[in-house]
Amino acid sequence: MTTTVASDLEQALRPFVGGDLPVRLVAWDGTTAGPVDAPVVELRSPDALRRLLWHPGELGAAQAYVSGELDVPGDLDAALTHAFSVAAERDLPGRPSLRAMAGAVRTALGLDLLGRPPAPPATQARVRGRLHSKDRDRRAISHHYDTTADFYSLVLDERTMAYSCGYHSSPDQPLADAQEAKLDLVCRKLGLEPGMRLLDVGCGWGSLSLHAAEHFGARVVGVTISAEQRRFAEAAARRRGVADRVEIRLCDYRDAVPLPGAEHDAVASLEMGEHVGERNYPTYARVLHDAVRPGGRVLVQQMSRGANHPGGGPFIESFIAPDMHMRPVGATIGLLEAAGLELRGVEALREHYVLTVAGWLARFEENLDAITALVGEELVRVWRLYLVGGSMAFRDGRMGVDQLLLRRPA
Repeated sequence: MTTTVASDLEQALRPFVGGDLPVRLVAWDGTTAGPVDAPVVELRSPDALRRLLWHPGELGAAQAYVSGELDVPGDLDAALTHAFSVAAERDLPGRPSLRAMAGAVRTALGLDLLGRPPAPPATQARVRGRLHSKDRDRRAISHHYDTTADFYSLVLDERTMAYSCGYHSSPDQPLADAQEAKLDLVCRKLGLEPGMRLLDVGCGWGSLSLHAAEHFGARVVGVTISAEQRRFAEAAARRRGVADRVEIRLCDYRDAVPLPGAEHDAVASLEMGEHVGERNYPTYARVLHDAVRPGGRVLVQQMSRGANHPGGGPFIESFIAPDMHMRPVGATIGLLEAAGLELRGVEALREHYVLTVAGWLARFEENLDAITALVGEELVRVWRLYLVGGSMAFRDGRMGVDQLLLRRPA
C-alpha cells in the first residue's frame, strides 16, 4: 500500500498527542493529514523533524520555526492557543510507551530522519564562560540589545523607546502614552523632586533616565552593559536638552554602588532583575540597598513565573535572553527583604503587559518590510514568535509582572 509522509507522521504521532492530530499537517511532499478545520502547520523540510528528534519540545520546535523549516501560515496566536488548549485537555505531555517509541523510530528510519542534528539557527545565542560572570553577562545582553537602535525604534514606541511594561488606562490608549504613564508612576512612587539623585539600574534605551530628568528635574545616573544603548541614550539626552543632568555609564550593576555617604536619593530598576540569575540575585538586591541613602526608596519592576516554571523557558533563553531567570514574586520579595530593604507596596501589572505587547506587535507588523530589510527573515521569525508567545504567557497567567516599592530603613 502506498503511504505518504503526512499519513506516516500522523500514525507515529497519535500516541504522543493522545489521539487525533490537533492540527492540519502539510508535509514537504505536499501530502496532508489531520482535521481540515484545524490550524495549519507546514513541515517544509525533513530538518524540522530532525530538530525535534534531537531537541524534543519547545526548543526543537522553535529552531524549526525560526529557520523556516516549520511554518504556521495562519494566525500564530490562534494556532498556539489551540495547541495549548488541546495539550491541557489531553493532559499532555504524557509518558510515551515503549511501543510508541518503537513506532516513532521506525517512522524516522523510513523517512530517513536519523543522523547528525542540523546546525543551530544563526540567531540562536552562543554564550560561553562562567554563568553570570561579568563577561558572560555582557555577551548575553549584547546578543539581544545590540541588534541596533534602528530595529528597536521600529518595534517600541518612538517617543519613549521604553522596553518594559506600560501602564494602560484603557485598551485603546496609544502605546507611547501608556509608557509615559508608567514612567510618571515610577517617578511619583520614588518621590522624585528637582535636584534629587536617581540611579537607574539597567537603564535600557534611557526612557526612565530621560523622563526623570526632563519632567521631574532629577539628576540621573543610568547604567547599562550595552554599548548600543549607551550611545542611543546619550544622544537622546543631548537632543532633549538634559545632557547636563543625565549620565549614562557603561558598567555592570555590580560596579554601580557609590562610596558610603554618596548614595543616591532613589534607585529604580525596570525589568533588569530577570537577567542577573538565581545565584546572583542576592548580590543584585544588596546593590540596590547599598546604592540608596538611608530612608530612600527603591522601585523594582520585574517579571515573574510560577514555582513550576522557573527560568525563562527554552526558546527565550536560547534566542532572546540567555541565562534569564524568573521566580514567583513572593520569592523575589523575600530576596529583596533579606538584603535589608523594607517592602512598601506591590502593584501587579500582568494585564497591562498584554496591551503593551499588543502595541509592540502592531508596530512590528506595520514596519515589517523595513524590519526585514534591516535584520533579515530569520530574526523577524524570532521576534514574531517572541512577541506572540509573550503576549499569550501574560494573558494566560503563566507569567506576571509587578512593581515592587521598597525603602532602605533610615
